[in-house]
This record gives sequence, C-alpha cells and structure tokens, in this order.
Amino acid sequence: MGDDQALRIPRHVALIMDGNGRWAKKRLMPRSAGHSAGMNRMIALAEHAKALGINYMTVYALSTENLARPKDELDGLYSLIKKYFLKNADKLIKDGAALRVIGDLTLLPDDVRAVVEEGVARSYKDAEFTFCIALAYGARREIVNACKAAAAKDEEVTEETLGSLMYTGDMPDPDLIIRTGGEVRLSNFLLWQAAYAELYFTDTLFPDFTDECLDSAVAEYSRRTRRFGKV
Repeated sequence: MGDDQALRIPRHVALIMDGNGRWAKKRLMPRSAGHSAGMNRMIALAEHAKALGINYMTVYALSTENLARPKDELDGLYSLIKKYFLKNADKLIKDGAALRVIGDLTLLPDDVRAVVEEGVARSYKDAEFTFCIALAYGARREIVNACKAAAAKDEEVTEETLGSLMYTGDMPDPDLIIRTGGEVRLSNFLLWQAAYAELYFTDTLFPDFTDECLDSAVAEYSRRTRRFGKV
C-alpha cells in the first residue's frame, strides 16, 4: 500500500458489495455467476483487511429487500451459501478470524439458516479480526427490534441503550463505509451505526474490487479529518 506508517487504518470497515449481477451481465453470464465471483472476492478481501490491521469488517450480503428478488436468483444464492459457506467460514477461522452473522435469519429457508448457524458456532468468539456478514438484514428492522427490546426490558430509551441493543451492539461503529457498483446511497445498511462514518463510493463492480481498491479506500479515509460534529 505504500508508506503504511503514514496511514490511519480504520478499526471497522463496512462494505456494500454492489454490482455482482451487472458484472455477470457484462460477460453474458447468469447472475448466479456474479454472486459466485462476489463470494470469492468477499473472502479474499476479508483476508486482506485482516492483513492491513483492520479489526472488523462487515459486509452487506443480502438485504431484507433482496428477498423479494426472483425466486431463481434467490435459489442460486442460497445454493452458493449451502455449498460454500462452511468451507469459507472454516478458512477464515483457521486464519484466526471470528465470524459473525447479523440480520433476521428466520427469514431464510431452514436449510440455509442451519448452515449459517453451524458456521458461526464453529467460530472463535473473540479474535483480533472479526468478519461480520449481514444476511436478511435491514437497518430499519434492526432499529425497530432494538426499540421493542428496550420496551420489553422497561429500560429508559437512550442512545446508549439502543446502541447496545443493535445487532452490532458489542462492536465499534464503522469508521469507513464503502459502496461498490456506482450507486451513491446506503440502502438500509447500518443506518444507526453510520452516523459519523466516512463514506466512500466507487463505480467498480464488486467482483472487480481488488485488494488494491481497498488500499485506495483506506488511503482516502486516512486523508480525511474526522470531527464528529466538533470544530
């Protein structure tokens, strides 16, 4: 990456992995091929993030809105999860990473949910690097669920209370949120946690988002001044 000593490495990077389908379409391939390429890139990118010294990486793999996509596309994605999730989970865990999954897994088919839960059960609970996958995830649903949980506990609703009840309650908020694929929005991803995150958008389709692309995003983050509302 160049002079690493001059860089300020974000503790937590979140990534909206957009463009898998368009990547496949450009190559006259089925969308499932794009999801497969994206999954391979996701795992390689997690390994690179760990090597950079990033402590947490959260990736947006499947939103609640994505669940309304055509059945054949969802079936293809579910097939990839069932075929490769445990293999990839074991690879990351062997490399010393902790694996987490956030979202409403009850929205997934039973066989897919079972595979995901098994992978998480195999993981370390604490590690220097945590790889967090958002599946069947929606930030608005997450916030509503946190409010309901606070009410059920009869707790005073404060920023601290709600923050602790988010899926990521024991993780630091993301310092940097990256979106690939050319769209410039958060699409219901980590809305509560993104309050003071630095945002980085790129036209690069996710399967083409190389390790060097992540280096460039981190370098851009390092050049920014974070004031958190202060002077």
